Amino acid sequence: MARCEICEKQKVFSLQVSHSHRKSARTFSPNLRTVKAVVDGTPKKIKVCSRCLRSGLVERA
Repeated sequence: MARCEICEKQKVFSLQVSHSHRKSARTFSPNLRTVKAVVDGTPKKIKVCSRCLRSGLVERA
């Protein structure tokens, strides 16, 4: 499964409930972006969620 390399956010499984209360499985996926970021002083491609990008936790290369 794909996950954010900063906050470890990954796919979550839950139930979708209809109006008649029938349940079926569904997934919530994080909004991942592949960006070139500075990791340990060198540019590297990593998968990061948009929340981490927006909050400034990633230094872009």
